[in-house]
Amino acid sequence: MRRTTLIAIAAAVSATLAVSGCDSSDGDGKAPRKQAAPKADGQSINVHPVSDLKQGGSLRFGIDQWITQYNINQVDGQQGDAQDIITAVLPDLFDSDAKGAIHANPNFLVSAKVTSTSPQVVEYQLNPEAKWSDGKPLSWKDFRAQWKALNGSDEAFEAVDTSGYEQISKVEQGSGAHGVKITFSSPYADWQRLFDPLYPASYIDTPEKFNKGWSQKALVTGSSFKVGTYDKTAQTITLVPDPKWWGDKPKLDSVVYRVIDSAAETEAYLNKEIDQAPALLPEDYKRLVKAPDTDIRRGARWDEVHITLNGGRGPLKDVGVRHAIQAAINRDGVNESFSKDLSFELKPLNNHFFMPNQEGYQDNSSEFDTYDPEKAKKLLDAAGWKDQGEGKPRTKGGKQLTLDYTLSAGSTSSATDQAELVQQMLGAVGIKVGIKQVPANDYFNKFVNTGNFDIVSFRNVDAVYQTMLTPVFISPKGKNLFQNFGSVGSPKIDGLLTKAAGTTDHAEAVKLYNEADVEIWKLGHSIELYQRPQINAVRKGLANFGASGLGDTDYAKVGWLK
Repeated sequence: MRRTTLIAIAAAVSATLAVSGCDSSDGDGKAPRKQAAPKADGQSINVHPVSDLKQGGSLRFGIDQWITQYNINQVDGQQGDAQDIITAVLPDLFDSDAKGAIHANPNFLVSAKVTSTSPQVVEYQLNPEAKWSDGKPLSWKDFRAQWKALNGSDEAFEAVDTSGYEQISKVEQGSGAHGVKITFSSPYADWQRLFDPLYPASYIDTPEKFNKGWSQKALVTGSSFKVGTYDKTAQTITLVPDPKWWGDKPKLDSVVYRVIDSAAETEAYLNKEIDQAPALLPEDYKRLVKAPDTDIRRGARWDEVHITLNGGRGPLKDVGVRHAIQAAINRDGVNESFSKDLSFELKPLNNHFFMPNQEGYQDNSSEFDTYDPEKAKKLLDAAGWKDQGEGKPRTKGGKQLTLDYTLSAGSTSSATDQAELVQQMLGAVGIKVGIKQVPANDYFNKFVNTGNFDIVSFRNVDAVYQTMLTPVFISPKGKNLFQNFGSVGSPKIDGLLTKAAGTTDHAEAVKLYNEADVEIWKLGHSIELYQRPQINAVRKGLANFGASGLGDTDYAKVGWLK
């Protein structure tokens, strides 16, 4: 599965899902020798034909929080675990392979292609067997309802990302009963990311249904799995095969998601409560690599860790203060602290759109992102924050320069270490930082998503299309932050992103995204840290699953070897 509609967000060191990778461990739990990061198509999923798998069994995961919103196109539906679940139970029109190449999913599409370029027209032929769980066939009306909800023309629909849908001028029935015809008012290169996953028209066609109808549950499904039970007391969500599924029968009897604090996942795996766990942190790796019947699987996911600065409130509304923070934080020091015992070579990340192992990557970091505490002090002086002496917060107009670093109570030691390092670095230039721990179930919904923080760190993941990052960097509209939670943007960035999304010349698009990235660094939108390596401990015998890198996971093909 993949998050194609919008970029998913995850806690900075939380669990992750999606030709074998190399495992350099000696099996004694010692830190392995350093390796280069995987190639862009790095993947380790224990590939097997479905005929090798037995029928039955369960696959169990840990997730960060209880899911409160299953409409992933709504502002509160952006948490990564919610998107994992919903894309397993709704029509997934396109899939990506290990290299990130996009292919139509034949379970839902007979064909999908651009049939005209002036204007741009895309025509789909839906699989006539594809039906919603309420018995209705998938149709062009589902596409039309999703377009109307997400094109930005009615702000009552709390849409997290209107890009792409804004460029559509008309959605109508195409050729035959199962045809869909989409006409664009201006070219849109990443048209395949739209309507993926697809939602049923009669359950999203009003603002009330769109905004609140998918709260706490998935109303209708349309895939190989459906939601069997929601158990809020046990904090578990269980998927089961849908007997109405028209494709190949899944091998698993169930997929179970259970809320577990990130710090407890290793213990849960060792106790055989879950079947995969991140093996990234040294303290976890050393225990998991010795666990019986365990594979360490590695891949190259689009996965970046960063620090977001909230320019929408308080002292950080001043770009000079944001620049001071950029200069005061030693990114190399933060990265080194995190990676000192890792088996991967961890390179600094100097681009918001492309990973270091990805075509298009270049270093766009600005002069303000060079570690220079003295410059930070001068910038704070210029912003009117007066030095009160070593160890004391600066003041302006009788107020102290204090900021909150908001942290999930379910965070691992690594996330806490990062927060404390940032606290020390900013304290050294006169910025007092308080670490504010909040309940894990509230972290995204009540704090990150609403811009209720000064400093926060999380991950953007699975940006197979660069246009998926548009809501992260475009300027908010009123109370709708999209995914620009720190409210830092500019008309110039908006224009570059719009232009990049509208060009079908790949080289030109790469150029425009890098131009936008230069401006994003200059504005102090966020502080990029590193591409997070994908290192997962997975039960031996589990096939077609593990470290999927840029590729998707098809749960109908996941199972246990005979």
